[in-house]
Amino acid sequence: MIFLIQKTLIFTIPLLIVALAGMFAERSGIINIALDGIMIFGAFVGALAAFLLRKTPFFVDHNQLTFIISMVVAALFGALFSLLLSFSAIKLKADQTIGGTALNLLAPAIALFFIKVFFTKDALEMERAADSTGTMKDFGYVLLNDDLGSVGRAFFDKAYISTFIAIALYIILSILIYKTKTGLRLRSCGEHPQAAASVGIDVNKMRYLGTTVSGALAGFGGYVYIATVANGTASGAVAGMGFLALAIMIFGNWKPLGIALGALLFGFLKCLGVIYTQFDFLNNLNLPMYFYNLIPYVAVLVVLAFTSKRSRAPKAEGIPYDKGAR
Repeated sequence: MIFLIQKTLIFTIPLLIVALAGMFAERSGIINIALDGIMIFGAFVGALAAFLLRKTPFFVDHNQLTFIISMVVAALFGALFSLLLSFSAIKLKADQTIGGTALNLLAPAIALFFIKVFFTKDALEMERAADSTGTMKDFGYVLLNDDLGSVGRAFFDKAYISTFIAIALYIILSILIYKTKTGLRLRSCGEHPQAAASVGIDVNKMRYLGTTVSGALAGFGGYVYIATVANGTASGAVAGMGFLALAIMIFGNWKPLGIALGALLFGFLKCLGVIYTQFDFLNNLNLPMYFYNLIPYVAVLVVLAFTSKRSRAPKAEGIPYDKGAR
């Protein structure tokens, strides 16, 4: 059971933070289907940062610092990459779905191009970063201790620092979007931008803000995915986690609590392909690994089919802001 909880958390965290990223963009009125592409771009840049830092003498014995700096770099470049979407959607008033699709195609091409040119490989390895840069043990704490109990071991033994950073971000940003003036303004721009503008809110500024925060979170989530799930390997793909996060956002009805529940559900389903051999009753079924890997995506289709009627997207999402419209 402890192993199951640990693995579920590892898969849940990237889904949680990237689904939250989608919520911020769409609450401001911008459809961000480029989450998968931004994850890939953030993952590549974060992996490159970790690779270069590990070559620097000062950082060789500072695994946690390397890990945190790489997450920050991934978030910054994810935010920068998302400006391509916000610029095309806000300034050029281009179709947001097409713009997002373009970024999804551009990101893996950029990542693979630079990996091929500078490393002559098909993937960028972070020198076992998933094993050495993210675990709480690297702080020097002795967490494998009977005094922790089952619950303590499940959540703290072999836990990644990114898990706790992501949970803190989730709490802070959930409060920001629902309990602050900025959050209210951002949500109003996704519901009725003309009404928001009539009381002095800069709609374009709010939409840039929402999309930039979305890009930063998606870049962060992309690096966390490759560092904790993909064994520290950036290969120009994130196994469709960005699209799965979009489905979780819709399932969660564009609300933080619903997103958290959806991320836990699909995180559990996603980890089945890894942990099913640890359970005799699943192992005895003699089903191939591909069956368990398929479950989350089939579940997405089923869940969305049953929950689509109660889903309520922001009214103005995907609609270019026009000052003269009513």
